[in-house]
Amino acid sequence: MNSEWKLPSRREAQHRTHKQSEIQRNLFVIPDEMKDFGNHRLFYIRTFGCQANVRDGETIAGILNEMGYSMTEDIDSADLIILNTCAIRENAENKVFGEIGNLKHLKLRKPDLLLAVCGCMMQEEGVVDRILRKHPHVDLIFGTHNIHNLPQLVYQASLSKERTVEVYSQEGDVIENLPVQRFGTSKAWVNIMYGCDKFCTYCIVPYTRGKERSRLKRDIIDEVRQLQQEGFKEVTLLGQNVNAYGKDLKMTDDFAQLLAAVAETGIDRVRFTTSHPWDFSDQMVNVIATYDNIMPYIHLPVQSGDNDILKIMGRRYTVESYREIYDKLKEVMPGCAFSSDIIVGFPNESDEQFQRTLDLVDYCHYDNIYTFIYSPREGTPAAKMVDNVSMETKKNRLQILNERVKKYALENNEKYLNQIVDVLVDGPSRKNESIYSGYTDTQKLVNFKVKNASVNEIIKVKITEAKTFFLIGEEI
Repeated sequence: MNSEWKLPSRREAQHRTHKQSEIQRNLFVIPDEMKDFGNHRLFYIRTFGCQANVRDGETIAGILNEMGYSMTEDIDSADLIILNTCAIRENAENKVFGEIGNLKHLKLRKPDLLLAVCGCMMQEEGVVDRILRKHPHVDLIFGTHNIHNLPQLVYQASLSKERTVEVYSQEGDVIENLPVQRFGTSKAWVNIMYGCDKFCTYCIVPYTRGKERSRLKRDIIDEVRQLQQEGFKEVTLLGQNVNAYGKDLKMTDDFAQLLAAVAETGIDRVRFTTSHPWDFSDQMVNVIATYDNIMPYIHLPVQSGDNDILKIMGRRYTVESYREIYDKLKEVMPGCAFSSDIIVGFPNESDEQFQRTLDLVDYCHYDNIYTFIYSPREGTPAAKMVDNVSMETKKNRLQILNERVKKYALENNEKYLNQIVDVLVDGPSRKNESIYSGYTDTQKLVNFKVKNASVNEIIKVKITEAKTFFLIGEEI
């Protein structure tokens, strides 16, 4: 094994100190010899996983643009391929390894092709070890904490013709001078913080993303105003746990104050994800209800409807306190839409405990739920728990839950029939150019017949038909 490689360490990744993270404003630099290195070269990036990964992909694309590279959607024509990975579920990792295997033939056909793998999976010791042993056609491996070193890493891997590995396992800092290539023109992700300190027993994110560290409010507001000037209509404030914002800064600003400040920029639509029920304050509820441009759609992951399971998961709230948040939001915003995350088949979950989850779904009538069978993540406490729930039982519970989700999703959508809603236009359908799509303020997907609509415009649409997970309408 190369002594110059920087490999991931789970022990270092879980370390936490009270040291405040540094705000780095000059850390990212492209040396002169690397600024035109990508001229006449194409890169292809495929991102797996959550919004944080997508936002990382925009930064990676921005860096490569400054090196002279151009982005392509044709993987066969690329000189540099980057797989930006997710570690949250076993299924996501299997997809990545499948893609790595599929690319072997392309590497054989194009020996000068540079294949890079990055993201959350690369922060896992076992994953990197597997790639080093079984996939010699991977040229470059880097993690979530050293994206700013990408110019040097690409340059080194290209010229040395040797495998390059650099993965930092650390608490992390905030780097403010990274470039970005936005993948959209109307909606933008805005990081407000990074990392997570919750250490839920099933979750790998605190190990792959580092500790909670917030950006300064003025930097966030400057970014939102810049996006507004560029014509963006919607921003989503992004973090692993957005409502923990500011706790690490030892300042008075918290997420409620930040949310109000973003709304006061006047940008048309403000969203946020993901929020943790344990940190959801009354001030947040009041701010969301006060500003019309904060969208009435809340993603509030519950994971389970049973208090004993929640305790074993390390979630730090109860079903009763969760329902209290839900009730407060419904009281001040009766038309608010809700989505959630639920895991079925957590180690030793009983039939009675699963039924309590169904009871909570019946109480909240969610508009959508992202449902998962429990997936053990190596190195997390839950992975060491004895699990006596059979896979057959887990799959059966998932099916029952999904049927309940569909029931309430359709009922909620049917309430929109013959209503006129505001839709932010995404663009035409690939199958039918006369049909456009976009989203309501409550995050409902609408496919509609177009008259004069254009992309990045908020228009009036009358809903004529309701499906389980989308609406059909016509432009007024």
